[in-house]
Amino acid sequence: MANYTAADVKKLRELTGAGMMDCKKALDEADGNVDKAVEALRIKGQKGVAKREGRSAENGAVVSLIADDNTSGVLVELKCETDFVAKGDKFQAVANQLAAHVAATAPADLEALLASEIEAGKTVQAFVDEANANLGEKIVLDRFAQYADGFVFAYMHRTMPDLPPQIGVLVEFDKADAAVAKGVAQHIAAFAPKYLTREDVPAEVVETERRVAEETTRAEGKPEAALPKIVEGRVNGFFKDATLLGQPYALDNKKSVQQILDEAGVTLKRFSRIKVGI
Repeated sequence: MANYTAADVKKLRELTGAGMMDCKKALDEADGNVDKAVEALRIKGQKGVAKREGRSAENGAVVSLIADDNTSGVLVELKCETDFVAKGDKFQAVANQLAAHVAATAPADLEALLASEIEAGKTVQAFVDEANANLGEKIVLDRFAQYADGFVFAYMHRTMPDLPPQIGVLVEFDKADAAVAKGVAQHIAAFAPKYLTREDVPAEVVETERRVAEETTRAEGKPEAALPKIVEGRVNGFFKDATLLGQPYALDNKKSVQQILDEAGVTLKRFSRIKVGI
């Protein structure tokens, strides 16, 4: 098997706009060399590869689709090169059709989504490639989120009034509470927590934060006896910033998000935050 990573596949997709499976095949043939894979795709005549090489798809939109009874919902990020295309009806129609397809088929991951059939005889990857050709820009489907095990709510945020939403948040609660769901989703959009709880933070991340805190404290010349307490305080500060439940609530910063949920009698099971290009 060729020596390449998922990051290499992603890079090749961004460089060329070619489909995931085409990129994997090209990397296989090029023994993992991205530059040679680009050449291979160009030689094989992948539509628009030469024109799209080196272009950056950092604009676009996040779209959502929530079931009428809030028992399920999806977010889909579709990227393009310019905000002009992003705010066009054709681009947004493509994004919304992709969201509807995700909602209907519940793909296991991005690879399964791209390989699934969205129209008779046409895969999602072919559908996106067709959008590339029709809109004249690199169009990239990179991320999606789907929940269907509780009360699901989406909050969509526009960074500019004339553009489609650039930030989407999907939350899933154990029971219905639209007001709390909206408030917490808005908080997530604004403060971008990385994790739900302390337990969700990978051990290696905690260890890195602890090591940095200790080295920083020593560099500041703090007394050796005070190091454990100072380091622990800094690690706790990291948890407070990085985990949603520990953050001061945006609409009442005297309370944590956890306290708001406890007062409402609801549990936030999981969340996803997608910002275009990030």
